[in-house]
Amino acid sequence: MDLDDLVDATQIARRLNVKRPQVVHDWRRRHDDFPEPVAFLGNAHVWLWPEVEAWARSTGRAK
Repeated sequence: MDLDDLVDATQIARRLNVKRPQVVHDWRRRHDDFPEPVAFLGNAHVWLWPEVEAWARSTGRAK
């Protein structure tokens, strides 16, 4: 696993050009198909970027 593939909500928001990281948590609550976090570190959920990117592409949130 490439460590650059581990992302938190802030990094996801930045990569998908979303202004607030809270939007990522909203997606998680509202969309059953949003990828599950692979870890929870301190206060942060951690996801695998390739999974989030694939979800974002399939839902039109990424180009």
